[in-house]
Amino acid sequence: MATLTTEAFRPELADIDQLPTLEIARIMNGEDRSVPDAVAAQLPQIAAAIDGTAERMSRGGRLIYAGAGTAGRLGVLDASECPPTFNTDPAEVVGLIAGGPAAMVRASEGAEDSKELAAADLDALKLTANDTVVGISASGRTPYAIGAVEHARAGGALTIGLSCNAGSALGAAADHGIEVVVGPELLTGSTRLKAGTAQKLVLNMISTITMIRLGKTYGNLMVDVRASNEKLRARSHRIVALATGAPDEEIEAALAATDGEVKNAILTILGEVDGPTAARLLTESEGHLRAALRSRRRG
Repeated sequence: MATLTTEAFRPELADIDQLPTLEIARIMNGEDRSVPDAVAAQLPQIAAAIDGTAERMSRGGRLIYAGAGTAGRLGVLDASECPPTFNTDPAEVVGLIAGGPAAMVRASEGAEDSKELAAADLDALKLTANDTVVGISASGRTPYAIGAVEHARAGGALTIGLSCNAGSALGAAADHGIEVVVGPELLTGSTRLKAGTAQKLVLNMISTITMIRLGKTYGNLMVDVRASNEKLRARSHRIVALATGAPDEEIEAALAATDGEVKNAILTILGEVDGPTAARLLTESEGHLRAALRSRRRG
């Protein structure tokens, strides 16, 4: 453990508990500012991993996160946000945490030591070669994350190892190693801090940019958003307005004609087609709105 930068002791902070609260907050804020730069150093590796993920998902594959403790929770969080944001099926982006769902709220630290448990969790999902598995571990040495990557790679799936130490076992085990070195933590070994922030930033990139590549957005608009409550219904209306510039009455009519599907509603307005035609054009363009618009204009 002493060789890991995420576990290193910082003697200059040994008296932090004696400082005024505002000074501790300033120090912590300064620490957090270094995280984006550490992520930036890994952008080529992140981009390559995303391109591979999007290619597999375009063939029907899934994005599967696997981690223990904080890392596992971050994966579950990112996966759970994809259905309301991008209208994905809950089975398309999956978060696995060592110890199962109960470990989200109650620590199950012993579960992280089992590679076999990770393999069993993936087997339960009926892993395929079209899937992508992202092992997440701040230290890069967590057996559960490494076991998930090793088992997935042996089965032909694409693998990504996300850690916060250089030369990690997790990075070496994966097709794509992403090692965001944020340095020692404010509290020695508390990797829910800078390391956790770094992991969240990278997971945001992996899921969001993959969805952009899959046509889940139109420009920077979330055109696949699922309007499951009043706030999202209002957002759906606004997205259609921003994409089309149409008056409110036309937007409401388009949403009604497409069962509230934002992407379809935009296509009915910009492409001047009815709801069923919009649905057909989007199916033929594999969900890419720009491609569907081009097809309509050519037709």
